[in-house]
Amino acid sequence: MEKDGKEDLIIIRVQKSRKDNWKKICSEKQISLTSLIIHSVENRILDDERRKVLNFIEEQDNIFVKIETNINQVARYVNTMKGITSSDVDYFNRQLNQIIELKKEQNSIFKKIYSIIGK
Repeated sequence: MEKDGKEDLIIIRVQKSRKDNWKKICSEKQISLTSLIIHSVENRILDDERRKVLNFIEEQDNIFVKIETNINQVARYVNTMKGITSSDVDYFNRQLNQIIELKKEQNSIFKKIYSIIGK
């Protein structure tokens, strides 16, 4: 009999101390015992680790938003001063190129993370 999308019930026997330890792990990670067992058996990423990864991605995005804000502030300054020295332009361009490379590296890491999460 199928209930709430659950197809079958599996009963396993473990020592009480082991079950208590598993429950403690679940409590710390804020995941269910079912999730812990299934993801461990299937060698998948745990829900709490998935949340950490998604938080990391969000933090990375926030960092680049700050960088974009700083770039806009520099542009406003240059517009106000009606000019910029060639050495400042060179420095600014080097910084932009470094940001571009970091963004490419970040995107590569994100692709790997998404492939792991998708398992």
